[in-house]
Amino acid sequence: MVADGGPGDDSAAAGPAAGVPEAAGDLDHAAAVFAEVRRRLFGIAYRMLGSVTEAEDLVQDVWLRWQTYDRAAVADPAAFLATTTTRLAINVLRSARVRRESYVGPWLPEPVDTGSDPYLGAERGEALSFAVLMLLERLSPTERAAYVLREAFDYPYPQIAEILQAGEAAVRQLVSRARKHLRSERRAPVTGAEQRRLLTAFVAAARAGDMAALEELLAADAVSYSDGGGAVRASRFPVVGAVRVAKYVRAFANQFWDGVDVEWGTVNGQWAALLQRDGRTFAVLTVDASDQGIGQVLWMMNPAKITAAAVVT
Repeated sequence: MVADGGPGDDSAAAGPAAGVPEAAGDLDHAAAVFAEVRRRLFGIAYRMLGSVTEAEDLVQDVWLRWQTYDRAAVADPAAFLATTTTRLAINVLRSARVRRESYVGPWLPEPVDTGSDPYLGAERGEALSFAVLMLLERLSPTERAAYVLREAFDYPYPQIAEILQAGEAAVRQLVSRARKHLRSERRAPVTGAEQRRLLTAFVAAARAGDMAALEELLAADAVSYSDGGGAVRASRFPVVGAVRVAKYVRAFANQFWDGVDVEWGTVNGQWAALLQRDGRTFAVLTVDASDQGIGQVLWMMNPAKITAAAVVT
């Protein structure tokens, strides 16, 4: 069994160089090698952290370390860079969890535009949807890393064990435990087409303040989460239950939707409504649903977290 602490020292993956001057051609080659795997590194970091900003910062840190490392000693650059990214992400995730404890209101993953950057979900779309990312928040950092590497990128168990500095049997147990957790906490999702239909119907019912239509769309145990981060007005507590969610949405229908234009985008591999006022997106709205109806309504309104979402044209 791997302890929750996991590999806290990333020095094995990103040690200092010998300090000798480097030829420009060597650095150009290093940049070319890094560019080939950069999107995968971002995909790992984003799924680990649930934040576009933090993932981009982490990938930049990996690049800086790659520049100064003794690259001649690296037999497999792609594996080396994935290892560095994962270990750094584990460290960042530990500190991020402390920060999120003081976050104002519910914390939701930062939307990433998979419409303009389909590569993010091209290899395997696992561990990308909001519902899964929210469940991954409940795992230990090493459980999350093992699950992401296996389910989203299909890394073999021996390589994951090397990345996490753990035994292969322990890694298999980590992945198995994560899978069981996700299966027990989430119903089977609907198809993409059905998710879009339900989202479209929800937006129409919400704009109209149609209580009956909202209740019909929502699962009995539906939950509405609003992430304003303290920067904008938003509910600081989840609203639970179909009737309560419907009443909540109807209560602010007239004021909230006044002057709002709705565009549609693909974020995190699922359809989302991009709510705009005066040409500026102020909220990203999406739903997660099963055959029982809409189970989660996600209102992402923190201005610092919705800049990566773009309109599909």
